[in-house]
Amino acid sequence: MGTLSIWHWLIVVLVAMIFFGRGRISALMGDVGKGIRSLRQELRGIGDIEAGTSASEHAAAQLSRHD
Repeated sequence: MGTLSIWHWLIVVLVAMIFFGRGRISALMGDVGKGIRSLRQELRGIGDIEAGTSASEHAAAQLSRHD
C-alpha cells in the first residue's frame, strides 16, 4: 500500500496532461533545460576564473562558443 504502481503514475501523468496541456508542459521543461544549461556555463566560468584564467580570456571563450 505504501508504494505507487505504474498505473498510479500513469493516472497522475494523464491528469497533469489534462490540466496543463502538452504545450505548456513541454515549454516548462524547455525553460528548466535552459536554466540548467545557464547554471552549468556560470559554474564553468567560476572554475576558469579560480584556475587563473583572466576575465577577458573567459569572455572571449564564451563569445567563441556562441558563434
